[in-house]
Amino acid sequence: MRVALYVTCLVDLMRPSVAFASLRLLEAAGCEVIVPEGQTCCGQPAWSAGERALAADLARKAIGELEGYDYVVIPSGSCADQIRNVYPQLLADDPAWGLRARTLADRAYELTSFLVDVLKLSAVPNQFDGSVTYHDSCKGLRGLAIKRQPRDLLARVPGLSLKEMSECEECCGFGGAFSVKFGEVSTKIVDRKCDAIAAAGADAVVGGDLGCLMNIEGRLRRRGDETTRVLHIAEVLAGGEA
Repeated sequence: MRVALYVTCLVDLMRPSVAFASLRLLEAAGCEVIVPEGQTCCGQPAWSAGERALAADLARKAIGELEGYDYVVIPSGSCADQIRNVYPQLLADDPAWGLRARTLADRAYELTSFLVDVLKLSAVPNQFDGSVTYHDSCKGLRGLAIKRQPRDLLARVPGLSLKEMSECEECCGFGGAFSVKFGEVSTKIVDRKCDAIAAAGADAVVGGDLGCLMNIEGRLRRRGDETTRVLHIAEVLAGGEA
């Protein structure tokens, strides 16, 4: 099975360990993994900003680079949602590109969904001695129905215990440019998330979207919490966390 790993911008620039952990997971599951060298942004920031033409250009670029593989796997609910749900909508008026967008969308999966729903993964290569609480990202949860998959995988990690936080499905306040444009509102939202994390009493907070995790970690540290680890689920499942 030939799988293209779509690294995502934030992972590439801010925490490459997530990409390497994803690679280890996929290879341990028996996949031949290729990281297309020319990959860039999926176009979500442009789409969210109303720059439809730019978003469409980036969609066509990504489609051209990612089609031809058995599957495309993305360690981000937000980028996976863009490829699966937005690309077919964005290119619907172009018969040729619309078909290519729909074909790619059918083969593109967020990482935990791919591991559970496609590969039916029964074991993971890492162990984790401690407790975690899981944050459900908005795009993954609402756009892709990702809820049980990460929890199924965490349950397979030797030594790990899951402590669910209250309002685990509530937004972290990131929302891409939202956190920049509406800083005060974003801070109030992420403070609620940090309160829930603290109340859960876990050693680490885990999620599937690096944007959420960066926002949460930044606020935890500003509030004086230097001990709660903030990890992408790939790092927990495969090891090599930052």
